[in-house]
Amino acid sequence: MTSAQQLQTRLLQGAPLAADVTRGTKARLAPFAHLCPVLAVVMASNDSATRVYVDRKAARARKLGIELRVVDLGQNVDQAHLEAHLLALSRAPDVHGIVLELPLACHLDADRALACITPSKDVEGLSPANLALIAAGREREAILPPTPTSCVTLLSHGLDLDGAHVAVIGPGRTVGRPLVWMLNNRGATVTVVNHRTKHLGNAVERCDAVVVAVGQACLLEARHLKAHHVVVDAGINVVANVVVGDCASDVADAVRAITPVPGGVGPLTSALMLANFARALELQAPST
Repeated sequence: MTSAQQLQTRLLQGAPLAADVTRGTKARLAPFAHLCPVLAVVMASNDSATRVYVDRKAARARKLGIELRVVDLGQNVDQAHLEAHLLALSRAPDVHGIVLELPLACHLDADRALACITPSKDVEGLSPANLALIAAGREREAILPPTPTSCVTLLSHGLDLDGAHVAVIGPGRTVGRPLVWMLNNRGATVTVVNHRTKHLGNAVERCDAVVVAVGQACLLEARHLKAHHVVVDAGINVVANVVVGDCASDVADAVRAITPVPGGVGPLTSALMLANFARALELQAPST
């Protein structure tokens, strides 16, 4: 591409949108300050990155007056004890939101564990009840998963989703699958790309936008894309101590708009998770 063409690529920044969400969350939390709201974060793995993410969540939560309570069950906890802890937290009146940090230790069943979180405290929006509401087109009643919501929000700043054709690369539990439903709810046609899809470029060529959420650096390259594409990169990888997404570096100069990594999906996802905590408090508040 020429330098003139490169200048046309638009960066879809997440930080300004995250700041707006955080301001709204602060206002929504104000009526609940007397509760000293508590967000419980449950860990059940030896994943070193998880502790870093939890520390970052705690810092953000403190700024909004939220107590983040870490429940570290360790990598050797069995399924029954994990589920018992989640059920107890769901019943606890002094706990207002629950996050189960994924991935879990390999011997644990995440689906069974997530089913133990009461929907009104499910800050990550991944319990079966919340996912069922999304799939049924009843998002207003649900708590929405933060990363798919971040993707949808950033996409909507790049194009009109109603009638758009969007490719979702990576139909995973936390991002891809709920994202497909959320895009469908907004009138988009969705092409799902998985590890068995042949000829990635052909699969996405006629799409208006591409979301990639696999966790594989350099999976999506410029040769797979066209100049009209809007790209949302929800991948997180560490290569040579640098955080990168799933897109190769040449993608940024090959498309109409793209989210940077870091600085795109991540900041907005973090803000939306805390907005979900405010939503959880609202759902638990007694009706008047």
